[in-house]
Amino acid sequence: MPWHELTRPSLALGLLKTSCVTHGLPEPAAYYANIRWAEILLNAGFAVRDYLTISDGGFVHALGEWVFAGALNGQDFGIERMTHYARRHRIDFDLISRMRELADDFVSSVTDAVLAMDPEIVGFTSTFNQNVPSLAVAKRIKQRAPEVRTLFGGYNCEGIMGATLHREFEFVDLVLRGESDLTFPKLLGALCSNHGELGSIAGLCWRDADGRQQVNDHRGSPVGPADMHVPLFDDWFQTYGNSVVSEFTEPELVLESSRGCWWGEKHHCTFCGLNGSTMTYRAKEPSRFVTELDHLVRKHRTLDVTVVDNILDVSYLRTALPEIAAMDIDLRVHYEIKANITAEQAATLRAAKVWSVQPGIESLVDDVLRRMDKGISGVRSVRALRDLETEGITVGWSWLYGFPGEREADYRRVIDQIPALVHLQPPSGTARIVLERFSPNFDEPAIGFSERGPAERYRAVYDLDRRVLADLVYEFDTPDQGITEKQVAPLNSAIDVWQAHYSASSLLRRDIDGVLIIRDRRFGWAADDYVFTDPRERETWAELEHGRTIPALHRNLASAGFPWGEAELEEWLAAQLANGLVFTEGGRWLGLATTPGGIERSIVRPEQPEPVLVRLEAPT
Repeated sequence: MPWHELTRPSLALGLLKTSCVTHGLPEPAAYYANIRWAEILLNAGFAVRDYLTISDGGFVHALGEWVFAGALNGQDFGIERMTHYARRHRIDFDLISRMRELADDFVSSVTDAVLAMDPEIVGFTSTFNQNVPSLAVAKRIKQRAPEVRTLFGGYNCEGIMGATLHREFEFVDLVLRGESDLTFPKLLGALCSNHGELGSIAGLCWRDADGRQQVNDHRGSPVGPADMHVPLFDDWFQTYGNSVVSEFTEPELVLESSRGCWWGEKHHCTFCGLNGSTMTYRAKEPSRFVTELDHLVRKHRTLDVTVVDNILDVSYLRTALPEIAAMDIDLRVHYEIKANITAEQAATLRAAKVWSVQPGIESLVDDVLRRMDKGISGVRSVRALRDLETEGITVGWSWLYGFPGEREADYRRVIDQIPALVHLQPPSGTARIVLERFSPNFDEPAIGFSERGPAERYRAVYDLDRRVLADLVYEFDTPDQGITEKQVAPLNSAIDVWQAHYSASSLLRRDIDGVLIIRDRRFGWAADDYVFTDPRERETWAELEHGRTIPALHRNLASAGFPWGEAELEEWLAAQLANGLVFTEGGRWLGLATTPGGIERSIVRPEQPEPVLVRLEAPT
């Protein structure tokens, strides 16, 4: 259902199709209502970008849910609440209202199309903005064809949310919680045998012969790599190719090489609510994943590939990625990684056709990163930005704030250095953290979020009591913690300048015949070429590539035969800091210049020994 991404097939449906075929069952039919909804919007004069406004950014305000709330609860439901809410949050109420006018007829048309397929059971995969649209269609199906069973699954059904959804919406016959690669085929088999085995299916919510709800325990062993199959996407590509949507967008493949989070197994980031019951990290055998990737790319003739893993398996940097690099295909791959990568690993990513990453950078302030339990420092995060910039890899990140105990003074120290980072990829913006179910902030009120309630926006989309909503929804309102909106204003202002001038800024280093040249062409800094001929200074810059403390610099440089006096080194570092050539946080110091490579090439002309740096391509 809407608001699934338009350009990607549903990985969930693709995997369940394969699971059924693997277990000797017929391949289930699929109906991609999100594409049909986009067609209706286009026919009504909306643009693809309007769909994307809701699908990509509407979750934080439940806009996609509200568009369909009238089809579920009655046409007038939630209008007054959302009117006031939209005014306070500067939401384009006219946009979502005009969409809502089309929703009821759309729900009826989907119901017609699905029932025309003569199904015995209709399953809905529901994540984020898909819950209310799915409920609206399920309700309509049961009204018109009571004998058809309705089934829900997906992350909106994780844990108590799934049990509550099943209890509160009687037209939902079954809810299958957790990973369903194995339990979905088992459920179909049990239904064929007249409910004989329903009690043994992990995570299933069902009703017995007396109509009483039964909730099976869904804890157990997670799905292993051997049962993480190759998804079947044939019908999606056919549907997409036949749709007017394909005239405005380009398709992407969506794959998985692992599940869970290896960092979260050790240290669950305090704000993160992902992987509610599936934190255990499991990765496919590297060569197997590469084979699957090659197969699907060639089969569907699609080069853009989004790997949906929460985090890249570090071993893939030595195994799968070099194999992908050797493939004679011009891929554009997206991965989520941890920000503690090295320059060499960034180069490995680029060689493997990884064009964009989400490295989990959420702040550059050490104290705040400790409160997140990120396991990384501000200097290491900036180092990742620098090395990924060198390789021309697009970086997606945002700056989070609002952690209990954070201090304005810690932010100020970093904000003052942001102008020096203008040549590196900026965050998309800042955001106060949200209290998410399954996060440590939610599960451990003592962290600082003891007062909480279902997010206000849900009252405009569900006709349910607040106490029921507390067990159904994913996000919660809670009093602000950490720095205030007034205190975060300088950060926002600095990021605005960063975003505006990144593309025209560069800070490049190059060694030429024993001379280190750092060429500064950043916005806000005087154009200058810093020339370092002293071997001791060049060796110091080599150490600063890694991010060192002052004691470590003294130790390593003295060991290499380039000792500094204690005050002498600190004065030298202060001079580089004044010129914006280094970044420092938490006692560590890092050189900021990128190396000509992935996005920039150095051309040395015979008549001009100084390098002329030409920007050939840049991240988008």
